[in-house]
Amino acid sequence: MAIIDADNAVLGRLASIVAKRLLNGEEITIVNAEKAVIVGNKYSIIERYQERRNIGSVRKGPYYPTMPDRILRRTIRGMLPMKKSHGKKAYNRLKVYMGIPKEYQGKKFEIVEDAKNNKLEGFITLKDLSIQLGAKLR
Repeated sequence: MAIIDADNAVLGRLASIVAKRLLNGEEITIVNAEKAVIVGNKYSIIERYQERRNIGSVRKGPYYPTMPDRILRRTIRGMLPMKKSHGKKAYNRLKVYMGIPKEYQGKKFEIVEDAKNNKLEGFITLKDLSIQLGAKLR
């Protein structure tokens, strides 16, 4: 079982790497989901996610999350073949947390070097995006 720290990791790169590893049969836990970043213009990213949330109706969906851990989980889900049984099983092997839960404190976290954000400007964290989408974070 791998425990991955999402601190300062680019969302799309992290999601694609994790999706491949899930399809290979690994169990993966991601901590600090609210510290993952999306690279690009801050305002266009917020606008794109708000448009996604406004599609459809409250009753029929599609349902897009506002919480950072759910946004990360949904992004990984989009990279898995969910209509096939091995895709659903892979998705069930994924756990995503905001912060570090008590059972994982003191353990060694894996840092995905390919997903690290090297840009100094032009990004938004999932926590900031969630607040803009209306999530009530502590």
